[in-house]
Amino acid sequence: MLASSNRRTLLAWAFYDWANSAFATVVIAGFFPVFFSQFWASELSDTKSTQWLGYASSAASLILVLSAPVLGALADQLGAKKRFLLGFTLLGLLATGSLFWVDVGQWQLALLLYLAGLLGFFGSNIFNDALITDVSEPRDYERASSLAYALGYLGGGLLFAFFVLLVLMPERFGLADESAAVRLSFLGVAIWWALFTLPLLLWVPESTGLGRRRFRAAVRGAFGELALTFRQIRQLPNSFLFLLAYWFYIDGVDTVMFMAVKYGLDLGFPSSSLMVALLITQFVGFPAALVFGRLGARFGPKPAILLAIAVYVLVIGAASQMSRVEHFYGLAIAIGLVQGGIQALSRALFASLIPAGQTAELFGFYNMVGKFAAVLGPFLVGTAAVLTGDPRLALLPILLLFLIGAGLLWRVDVRAGRADASGLVGPLTTGADDS
Repeated sequence: MLASSNRRTLLAWAFYDWANSAFATVVIAGFFPVFFSQFWASELSDTKSTQWLGYASSAASLILVLSAPVLGALADQLGAKKRFLLGFTLLGLLATGSLFWVDVGQWQLALLLYLAGLLGFFGSNIFNDALITDVSEPRDYERASSLAYALGYLGGGLLFAFFVLLVLMPERFGLADESAAVRLSFLGVAIWWALFTLPLLLWVPESTGLGRRRFRAAVRGAFGELALTFRQIRQLPNSFLFLLAYWFYIDGVDTVMFMAVKYGLDLGFPSSSLMVALLITQFVGFPAALVFGRLGARFGPKPAILLAIAVYVLVIGAASQMSRVEHFYGLAIAIGLVQGGIQALSRALFASLIPAGQTAELFGFYNMVGKFAAVLGPFLVGTAAVLTGDPRLALLPILLLFLIGAGLLWRVDVRAGRADASGLVGPLTTGADDS
């Protein structure tokens, strides 16, 4: 029970995950990759359409890697996390909704709008993550973060299930064909995203952080603050060690998340079965994330994250022996049990390891690490697939990422890290211990 947090404020913040997870589920994981290849870029070969789709995703990640810490520092300087979140949200939902009007063959425009949508989605997450310290007390971080991820899984899953029905039975909903249903789904995601962002804008307060400043002074301060932060991280060795551990294990998590559908296709499973598996993961992820929140609150986030990594190791080992679509459903259930939990508790643990007043900047680093991590895993999978010639063995190298991440996380002293963070109230500024 989140007794120390204002429930309305907390729920308003958590519902932003309900809002923008629709983009992750319906657009990124669900319809856009397939619709791009079969509708907008039907004139291109499968290899070319995959290549351009990969370029767009990589470009979004690269832009975020380069800009996230600067934007986070600037938001701290201006006391403007909510304004930055709103700006990226508007970019994302306008770009996503505009896909409804993109006609067949206009693949360049579709790809440009998708890139803008990715930037809006990933960029807004920086500032939504940073607001966790404004809506809950430190002792509530695990449950607050898990509640948000659980709502994200439920909301994204419900909307995706609805649009899957539209695609399977477009005539019953008065639509001309499947393509009309898919295009309508992009407009629906934009409306959903906008509607459920309103509670956060209305009811979530924002601390002034480092204080509101004139824009030019804030820009100078942001770049200066970044340089100091790189020096400050040496004073927070456990925070740095956690980021390093997170870099490895979240790369494994993201690789499994983004490669699972391709993995199933390579094994010859029908696309309809893969959509069912995606829905299974979403709906299992809802209660599982809540359970992990309780585990994190009871035993601490570090042991719960290590438990999730252990499950991933077992899943990867089992996947190498998979031959039937029922096995794939089992994998979807197992991933749903831990995917939301490991993401939610990682956010909560990092929030407890950073000093007050720098949440947006440091969550900029956190998101930068997460996006920059999504490079090594897919490379390892692709290389293994080529070398072994067996798609079932392609995921095995990901075991290395999970094992390195677990080893580094094991060395993180959470209690000492929190004590170090509580003694820093700003870059290179020492304050009293929060004992």
